[in-house]
Amino acid sequence: MKHDLLSLVEQGGCSAKLSATELAKVLADLPKVTNANVLVDIETHDDAGVYKIRDDYALVQTTDFFPPVCSDPYDFGQISAANALSDVYAMGGQVITALNIVLFPASLPLEILKEILRGAQDKVTEAGGVIIGGHTIANDVPVCGLSVTGWVHPEKIISNTGARPGDVLILTKQIGTGVIISAKRNDLADEEIYQAAIKTMKHLNKGAAEVMQKHGIKGATDITGFGLLGHALKLAQGSNVSTRINSKAVPVMNKVLDLIEMGCIPGAAFRNLEFAEKDCHFDHALDYNHKMLMADAQTSGGMMISVPPDNADQLLADLKMAGYPYSAVIGEVVEKKEKAIYVL
Repeated sequence: MKHDLLSLVEQGGCSAKLSATELAKVLADLPKVTNANVLVDIETHDDAGVYKIRDDYALVQTTDFFPPVCSDPYDFGQISAANALSDVYAMGGQVITALNIVLFPASLPLEILKEILRGAQDKVTEAGGVIIGGHTIANDVPVCGLSVTGWVHPEKIISNTGARPGDVLILTKQIGTGVIISAKRNDLADEEIYQAAIKTMKHLNKGAAEVMQKHGIKGATDITGFGLLGHALKLAQGSNVSTRINSKAVPVMNKVLDLIEMGCIPGAAFRNLEFAEKDCHFDHALDYNHKMLMADAQTSGGMMISVPPDNADQLLADLKMAGYPYSAVIGEVVEKKEKAIYVL
């Protein structure tokens, strides 16, 4: 009997990502742990931490996991792994090892669990890493992800603190996967756009990380659960700058704006907008559909890279050669202004 993993999310009532605003308030008075070898921590709003082992070698450590974003167990395993690995690539690192993190319903056939783990293993192998263990517990809804260890040269770390005024912003993947997943749950997405979303979510950011290192990039972030607006905000705050984003230049997946027009907007998009809106200025000509697109939560999205202008054309060409055909210039970095993000 075939099981649709997306339907299990509905049945189990699995909640979405915690509110970043509320979480920040609750955690604000936790004591800060300092260590001379910690090169990147949560203070910079990056999704991975970096710990120096020696002058030429630092560990990149991260974890991510979530309930199903697709129907097929093997695809789910691949996507969850690609998403977790992305945090290492956003720092310019290479993957070394990973541990499985799995919650799985005792009522489901173990063959489904096997397919999820097979998908994750295949994606980690593609990344050049190895899964060396993990942990599984029982839960009403499947959850899958990884704890990942990578490495990067301490002088070649890419982070949210590296954007500089005058840089242009390049996005490497189309956005809109959150809308398409929501549409699939409501039988509004046709198979073509659904499979396109699956394909982009499974696509590793490994090649983009290699291109960034080739060009000596210092500032970048991957676009995931907080949407383009949320991650642009983290980049701006980490680098103490502002950004201008041209919403019409952002690469978007086929039919996503039509689905938004139909009202197919995931709840996470509204939460992301609430999180970022006070730090954004939206041009009066910006239409509602593009505004919500900017807040759409992505799974295993692309990289947003801050690039010196004289290097932008070559980096863009290299990204396309590396397998990111939708890479595009979507905006620029400017001196810090009243708002962190200006959306046209």
